[in-house]
Amino acid sequence: MTQCFIPPTVSIKTALICGLIFCISGIHSQEIHVRYNQVGYHPSEEKILFVMATKPLRQEFTLVMEGGHHPQRIEYQKSETGLWGQFKNQYTLNASAMTETGTYKLHYGNQEVASILVKENPYQPYQHDLLAFMRQQRCGYNPYFDMVCHQRDGKLFYGPVPDSSFYDFTGGWHDAGDQLKYLITSSNATARMLLAYQMAPDSFDDQVDAMGHSNPNQIPDILDEAKWGLDWILKLHPQDGWLIHQIADDRDHRGFKLPNDDNADYGWGENSYRPAYFANGAPQGLNKWKSTSTGISNLAGRCAAALALGSKIFENIDAGFALRCKNAAIELYDMGEQNPGYQQGNSYGAPYRYNEDSWHDDMEWGAAELYKLTGEVDYLTKAMDHARAIGPDGWMMRDTMDHYQKYPFMNMGHFLLHAIAPDEFKDTLSHWYRMNIENVLRRASTNAFEIGIPFIWCSNNLLVNFITQIALYEKMTGDKQFHQGMVLHRDWLFGRNPWGTSMFTGIPVGGETPVDVHIPSRMILQDTPAGGLVDGPVYRSIYDNLLGLTLFNPDEFADFQNDFVTYHDDIGDYSTNEPTMDGTADAILMWVLLEN
Repeated sequence: MTQCFIPPTVSIKTALICGLIFCISGIHSQEIHVRYNQVGYHPSEEKILFVMATKPLRQEFTLVMEGGHHPQRIEYQKSETGLWGQFKNQYTLNASAMTETGTYKLHYGNQEVASILVKENPYQPYQHDLLAFMRQQRCGYNPYFDMVCHQRDGKLFYGPVPDSSFYDFTGGWHDAGDQLKYLITSSNATARMLLAYQMAPDSFDDQVDAMGHSNPNQIPDILDEAKWGLDWILKLHPQDGWLIHQIADDRDHRGFKLPNDDNADYGWGENSYRPAYFANGAPQGLNKWKSTSTGISNLAGRCAAALALGSKIFENIDAGFALRCKNAAIELYDMGEQNPGYQQGNSYGAPYRYNEDSWHDDMEWGAAELYKLTGEVDYLTKAMDHARAIGPDGWMMRDTMDHYQKYPFMNMGHFLLHAIAPDEFKDTLSHWYRMNIENVLRRASTNAFEIGIPFIWCSNNLLVNFITQIALYEKMTGDKQFHQGMVLHRDWLFGRNPWGTSMFTGIPVGGETPVDVHIPSRMILQDTPAGGLVDGPVYRSIYDNLLGLTLFNPDEFADFQNDFVTYHDDIGDYSTNEPTMDGTADAILMWVLLEN
């Protein structure tokens, strides 16, 4: 009989095709799969690997540094509760003995089963990939496709002028594998990139110009990309009292297409005008599917935060632009105060939209940034009032939620307010963060992988934000008690998951990463841009009830699915394998925090 080992960075399908399944003699035939962070580990951190096997383990695991000659025995512990799928024998493997930088070989018996990197800054080499993916999502001029698209955005609806009046709302980013544009996500993406730069300006270099060409322009690339977002926010706020929140709708969904050859027809012919939705704070929808909007404070507060950040950062780069951002931030924040509530996304032909229903957190964030920018105490008072109104509320306190219901998936306002709040209020803010973290980690304790997020649509966005919140909590308090929980959730994103795959396209190079992603460049050009965060696994109950899901190929991860959660690297699965612009932008901030 034989024991078979599949290298953990290689899919079963690839292994079969390339002959990469290794076998050695043994008493019992079995499969062993080691799951770990493929990007690598910091030397000083705890390194907990995960092993799935069809039969009980009988031999020892040993580690040896590449080029070394002294194997070190590694202990493993069997998991008893919350096991995953068909593998009845699951174990955690503590490889924290890897404390020197280098590449380590993990052996089971005399067979190598994993190659693991230990490095001071394992994430730094890939940071430019995330920014490159953001450029690939640009609308207007797109440097990845080298084409100009959607120059007729758009015809205004629900505004103070006759419906179908044209205004120039070109620019921004395509939201995901489709070509819609949302202020809901773009406002957050812009602010997250600006925060990433503000927290670690030395982490970003200058390789491209403002148009995304390989021509350094003396401005860090993160600021070039953030300004692309700021410019669009300013364009969507052309005058006081005006704010446009969405361009196009799900009539966009007519198969894969290059952005300059958009076959969607909104009533003016293919590749022509697209609707632009005015944020009026009321339910909207040009067909039977209506939002439940109640106000505009979520958008106004987030935009104010992004613009205030932009004003502060750009004041020594472009003073005129910085002043425009400041004035717009003040105007938009006032609009949010005057029209409290939330503006949701609009749909047309299906009931799927961004269902955001919170807004105090966004107004808290905007007020905190405006206080830092202007020094006006009234903004500090308002920030604290909104903080009290939202408290610990959010997805982390719940077992589930609707799609994007508690966006932007963590309360950034609490962290920004903590730095400027009176001392007696700081503890309250950190306590709310701690409540969130403890609740997620309680859920994590019920399963073998120790992951506590709900597997709703865009579960990877929840993971990124949970990791970010713990890192920010550590900055706020110096309390490291949740650090290992953060590391385990981080490692899930990079391969310590049932499927053994990274959740970022092309990261790491040579690893098991999403390839057949739901994006036009993959279908039409047979190219998968690196750096995009895919949606991530979802509950089977969600997957089975979504419209239009059809796998194009046999499921290469079939052996690793279970009855409750699923993930596919298949271009036909838009629910788990579609990269998103806002998730990638959130991950840029996470990346900086992991580096530092």
